[in-house]
Amino acid sequence: MIRVARAMALVAVLILVVHLVWLALVIFGALWTRGRPVWSLLHILALVWGIVVEVSPWPCPLTLGEQYFEARSGSPLYQGGFLLHYLDAIVYPNLPYWVVTSAGVAVCALNPGIYCSRWRKSILARRRDADRP
Repeated sequence: MIRVARAMALVAVLILVVHLVWLALVIFGALWTRGRPVWSLLHILALVWGIVVEVSPWPCPLTLGEQYFEARSGSPLYQGGFLLHYLDAIVYPNLPYWVVTSAGVAVCALNPGIYCSRWRKSILARRRDADRP
């Protein structure tokens, strides 16, 4: 029984690590995807997913998985989403959920701005190249 509980706790921790990597991709992905069109597309889809999960009542599947395995391991559960539980307690103490959500959406909105800037520079460069004799 103890082995099963430890295995469940390990799976919960692995899901937490995947969740942190996913958040890093969503937040910083535009900085890493330059010159990688497939990764850029995946990052944009991750951004859309992140915004939808933050502003909708739908829970994040990673949060649900983490809670499921924590419950099976006997670890204490928490209420609310991943961002509210972990990041709110560390980075945004004593702030309401709507502030954390707004900050998350703002970060996600910054990344498309980076993509738009790259796209604009690319178009201008192509025009300059086309105008050269």
